Amino acid sequence: MPPKQNPLRLNPLQLRTLTLLQELARHPETSTRDAASGEVTITRFPHAHGDHLHLGDALVSARDASGLGNQAVWVALARKGLARATFPFSITLTAEGLAYETGLGDKILHRSDH
Repeated sequence: MPPKQNPLRLNPLQLRTLTLLQELARHPETSTRDAASGEVTITRFPHAHGDHLHLGDALVSARDASGLGNQAVWVALARKGLARATFPFSITLTAEGLAYETGLGDKILHRSDH
């Protein structure tokens, strides 16, 4: 039996935000990894210019990134054990948060083919 998709029942905004946080966690310019725990703290957040923003080599619609500045989303991710947040300064993704499969990476993270 395949694993249940979205077992924590995150809403669409929470799923999109977690996807973006996972992407930010991949880049040393925006995050710091704790080698002992495997957790990643994100302290630098991109700002939208026009209708999009850049996350590493990916382009993201500003509409899909609205949860990055939404305290209620950060609180929900923390409540579900995926993160610890100090809104609006930093958010630490737990090992569970880093591993959670959102299924949205290829839908909202647009990468150049060159």
